[in-house]
Amino acid sequence: MPNHIEQIVQEIQQGDIEQFRTVIQQFQRQIYVYCKCLLNDKDQAEDAVQEIFIKSYQDMNSYSPTVSFQAWLYKIAYNHCLNLNKKKARDRKFFHTLKELYRPSLQHQIDSPSELQYLLNPLTMEEKHILLLRAVEEYTYDEIAEVMDLKSATIRKKYERLRKKLKNEHHAQEGGYIHESAFHKSRG
Repeated sequence: MPNHIEQIVQEIQQGDIEQFRTVIQQFQRQIYVYCKCLLNDKDQAEDAVQEIFIKSYQDMNSYSPTVSFQAWLYKIAYNHCLNLNKKKARDRKFFHTLKELYRPSLQHQIDSPSELQYLLNPLTMEEKHILLLRAVEEYTYDEIAEVMDLKSATIRKKYERLRKKLKNEHHAQEGGYIHESAFHKSRG
């Protein structure tokens, strides 16, 4: 069977798009089970399988028979799932950090992505970017300045304005306040 799949892959590389169906049929179940084990989420695994096959098709010309096609495909699946899990962890950390921004008595009000989006809606893309890098990723002002191609002092001022904006908006909307410790003031 490995020779059979290698022949099919070669035909795909030569432009026979229809042969990719055979690849999907042969590996779809295996890749799904693999993704489900790595992601612990049925729906996310189903989406991942589609994305993995799209990526494998797009990268088909980079495949070389120095390794088996199956190993190459699993490497794509592994990297994709690894990236999804990293993103999930970052999202959880971001969600948790934003919950921590508000006094503990209000935390029960920030329990869903839609409520989180409600809190972030007033922010510009630049403000969200600064908040994510500073409060979640714990970047220094210098590191953020490098990422955003701005001066460190500019980032510091923008961040302080953002803190005030969040405090004022939350206070006006909910009568609450942002918990100072969530802003990681100790890192420079």
